[in-house]
Amino acid sequence: MKNKILLSLPAFLFFLTYVSAQKYSNEFLSIGVGARAQGMSGAVSATTNDVFAGYWNPAGLTELNAPFQIGAMHAEWFAGVAKYDFIGLAKIINEEKKSVVGLSIIRFGIDNIPYTLNLIGPDGSINYDKVTQFSSADYALNLTYAQQWKGISIGGNLKIIRRTIGSFAGAWGFGGDLGLQYKKGNWRFGAMARDLTTTFNAWTTTLTDDEKRVFTSTGNDIPKSSVEVTKPTLTLATAYRAKINSHFDMTSEIDANLTTDGQRNVLISSSAINIDPKVGVEIGYDRLVWFRFGVGNIQRYKDETDPTKKTLSVQPNIGLGVKVGRLYIDYALTNLGNVSQVLYSNIFSLKLDIQHTTKPNR
Repeated sequence: MKNKILLSLPAFLFFLTYVSAQKYSNEFLSIGVGARAQGMSGAVSATTNDVFAGYWNPAGLTELNAPFQIGAMHAEWFAGVAKYDFIGLAKIINEEKKSVVGLSIIRFGIDNIPYTLNLIGPDGSINYDKVTQFSSADYALNLTYAQQWKGISIGGNLKIIRRTIGSFAGAWGFGGDLGLQYKKGNWRFGAMARDLTTTFNAWTTTLTDDEKRVFTSTGNDIPKSSVEVTKPTLTLATAYRAKINSHFDMTSEIDANLTTDGQRNVLISSSAINIDPKVGVEIGYDRLVWFRFGVGNIQRYKDETDPTKKTLSVQPNIGLGVKVGRLYIDYALTNLGNVSQVLYSNIFSLKLDIQHTTKPNR
């Protein structure tokens, strides 16, 4: 039984990829980048204004604080089993027109997975020297452009997706996003159409005859080449920024993710439309220190003791940011668990203004 489980691990990874192909494809792009945004549970589409805006709302790049900025993030999930990394840059190319370009790369991967298909030889003997390792990794390259037009910020992404499962399978995908931002007084408004073009991933498999034979002998289906589809998601956001006193200011934001690809387990759920709300708050001191908290991932679960009852579950996040010269250091503690077990992830991100700041921070 143990050997069969080991032999089934590559097939299990294929199963996760292909079963989730239609409704939950490219889910690694739903996690979110930047510790500031994570500390606010992702409720930043109306206020994002730095190098991480290329992910949350590309229109926010028009509010870039510096002529040239770079950013990076690292996060580990589930005791370091999965790693999530981001690196990006953004540059103002026309100050008068407020036009900005950006480039970012995201990687989500599980490394050092045992490759056990050759563990058992044709004669039934077990040879642990045949056990090697492989990685299952997802990559996304975002090319971003943003510009202001008649007081409205408009930005778009061209996404190139690359997904790999060792040498067994790989996929290429392409898609696009479009974002808007508008501000009036202390109010901020944002809209983000993710995968507006619909993102398509084309998978191909490269199993050898020996690998196919092992899959068949261990009761696993042989994966086939296919195309997975990521349908559009719309985020609507509103935020309010206010001075508390001469030292403190506060930003509060509410975002709502709208999907129409079938019923999901979110706060407002139906077969026609689903609405997943998020709330985030940021309190700043002298534009040097920021404390953040947010609530998201609001779901209802069936009570294990009484199936007729449902329990409301929320995901609380907190975060902290400091500015040292041109360097911003952000940290977030996020609850990435489920109802039965709470798992936390520590997220760190850095942001550096390469040239002198031209606008107030945040």
